[in-house]
Amino acid sequence: MENPLLLFPQLNISASKDKPYHKVMKSAIKEEPHKASKPGAKQKRNRLSLLLQKPEFHESDHLGKPGNLTKAASVSPEEAVKWGESFDKLLSEKAGLDAFTKFLKTEFSEENIEFWIACEDYKKSKSAHELLPKAKAIFETFIQKDAPKEVNLDFHTKEATSQSMGQPLRSTFDAAQSTVYRLMEQDSYPRFLCSAAYRGLLQGRPAARAPLRRRSRSFTVSDFKGVRPDLTVW
Repeated sequence: MENPLLLFPQLNISASKDKPYHKVMKSAIKEEPHKASKPGAKQKRNRLSLLLQKPEFHESDHLGKPGNLTKAASVSPEEAVKWGESFDKLLSEKAGLDAFTKFLKTEFSEENIEFWIACEDYKKSKSAHELLPKAKAIFETFIQKDAPKEVNLDFHTKEATSQSMGQPLRSTFDAAQSTVYRLMEQDSYPRFLCSAAYRGLLQGRPAARAPLRRRSRSFTVSDFKGVRPDLTVW
């Protein structure tokens, strides 16, 4: 049998004299796996750090902070009137963006504005080295099939965006962002201007909590499985 002192250099003679042999060996065996696990733990910390840098975790300073979405209550009627001039004017002001985001949450369609904000942040990347991880995070969060916050894009736009993911450019998401922008401008923005919350701001009243609006969906064949037809004759 090989000398245990050669297998475990950290053992010393004095330690083996003071402690029984089996206890010294047991403590040495425990120490070796602990040392081996350190690189794995470091890798986990690095992966977590990269994950927290993804846009979906801090899409913008406008989102993620509970207080920001309530600041629209302090908006003056004059400021609120400007939001009705154009959709671009609404999004260009922080209070307007916050108020619109809050409205979209009541309609369960906040993924549209979150995607638009993520694209704005993406285009501000300072180096090509930043583009790939950001592009991958945006694609996996908002565009790929069954993404957690998938936005409504036509087939050609989604396909073109997917093909450019190998070498993403600052313009990679321009077409998709424009599609989502038009969708919000033509659909959500008019409803926002007619909402009780916005009308209250025009009259100088604090924004009231809007009722949640259920997301509409189309029925499919699976919705009717197991349902017996009503054959009652009237």
